Amino acid sequence: MSDGTVFVIDDDASVRRALGRLLRSAGLTVRALPSAEEFLADPPDDGPSCLVLDVSMPGIGGLDLQQRLRAVGRDRAIVFLTGHGSVPKGVCAMKAGAVDFLQKPFDAPVLLDAVRRALERDRVERAARERHDRIRERFELLTPREREVLALVVTGLPNKLVADRLGTSEKTIKVHRGRVMAKMRAQSLAHLVRLADRVGIRGTDV
Repeated sequence: MSDGTVFVIDDDASVRRALGRLLRSAGLTVRALPSAEEFLADPPDDGPSCLVLDVSMPGIGGLDLQQRLRAVGRDRAIVFLTGHGSVPKGVCAMKAGAVDFLQKPFDAPVLLDAVRRALERDRVERAARERHDRIRERFELLTPREREVLALVVTGLPNKLVADRLGTSEKTIKVHRGRVMAKMRAQSLAHLVRLADRVGIRGTDV
């Protein structure tokens, strides 16, 4: 199984112990917490992780925690556990991005498979966020004029037409375009188009 940390959040101490033993036997790091409030007090963000989360707990329940994390842009890969499964709750959890919704008493192989999938999803999503952040950082280095040039270049306009649109010379546009390519670390126009799309720049209508 992939390395990662599993946060077990359940108000039942016996369930926390059982889950902890099972997950540690699979080579995983486990942090067991009795409440969603304790998790929210210090939510980690330092490596691949997932939550194994009880649906019904005193105070903030599992579905509420999922919604709170989504609201602040801290989506987590979650495997829900419930002692009294409800189809509507399961549907709600899955629509909100849960990896699985399992009923207690859980089947060990099924739970381990769900945790494996949750950790892999978190790893993939973290990598995607990191790539996006790097591209966004490059984009932030562009001057306002370079951003205008970028928006027109990615539509496929040649330098001469970009210059006409912006009221400047073709030579000046070539200089700006070269700087845009360098700052964005684009290897080709096609690469630049893909990078621009990832930061929401899809060009203007030609």
